[in-house]
Amino acid sequence: MNTVQLECFLSVAEHLNFSKASRELKITQPAVSHQIQALEEELEVKLFSRTSKSVSLTPEGILFLSDAKLILRTAMSAKERLGKHEHNIHLELGCHNHMELSLFPPVLKTLYAEFPLLRPNFHLVPFPSIFNMLENRQVHAVLGIREEQKKSSLAFRELCSVPMACVCSPEHPLSVHRTLVKSQLSGNFIACSPRQVPDAIFTIQNNILVNLPPECRFFAENIESAFTMAKAEIGYTLYPDIPQAREAGLCYIPITNLPKISFGVFYLEDDDHPVLKRFLTLIAQYLDSGMQRG
Repeated sequence: MNTVQLECFLSVAEHLNFSKASRELKITQPAVSHQIQALEEELEVKLFSRTSKSVSLTPEGILFLSDAKLILRTAMSAKERLGKHEHNIHLELGCHNHMELSLFPPVLKTLYAEFPLLRPNFHLVPFPSIFNMLENRQVHAVLGIREEQKKSSLAFRELCSVPMACVCSPEHPLSVHRTLVKSQLSGNFIACSPRQVPDAIFTIQNNILVNLPPECRFFAENIESAFTMAKAEIGYTLYPDIPQAREAGLCYIPITNLPKISFGVFYLEDDDHPVLKRFLTLIAQYLDSGMQRG
């Protein structure tokens, strides 16, 4: 089925006359008949009843009329849209959760002002699939945590080095502390699925879980769910404290005797995307300004 067949069908359906349809479409009458026949063979139905004196739509033709209009309208709309925007700059960005996603808007606001043809798209994908997408050039840049023990062909630009924090509600007993050490952590602990956090964080989670009785262990499918449980005062969780990505309504208390986390952006060194370098510069500036304020 193609647009020529649909145009022929709709023209004949409107005029109920093959000669008028051929004049309207500026093709020969045999060509119109051929297109209709090919469409009928594909659909395996007769669309028109033809005699030497008249042409009429069959019941199947009447049913197909609205579908044909919709299909043709959609095809033409797509063609027009693509034709008008063939010079758009598509930027595919990846991250793991909504906290990381919240880092993009201020950067993209500036980037869009400089490049009005920019058309960003976002991919929220669990570990480590998003990095596979980057290696396969399905995305241009990915936010995430660097893990020293893992070798990778990807380039990494550190945006900030941040402490692991105890994340809890303002009413949680731990919220009275300005800083904590690991031995001070107490109460119900909310761990995340290993598919949703990097190995460095999952290792710390495990070290805490093994020393807790079962009734103090809680599990969340993702970090957003863990934060929701923390807001409900069910317990506390652990997460790197990136000032611009803090969730409202929660306290972030740095744990001083845990190693800092290197957070940054992964990309391919040989990617010649027209705005990638500018994006890397802007997001580095944005994260740096947040660290200075935080």
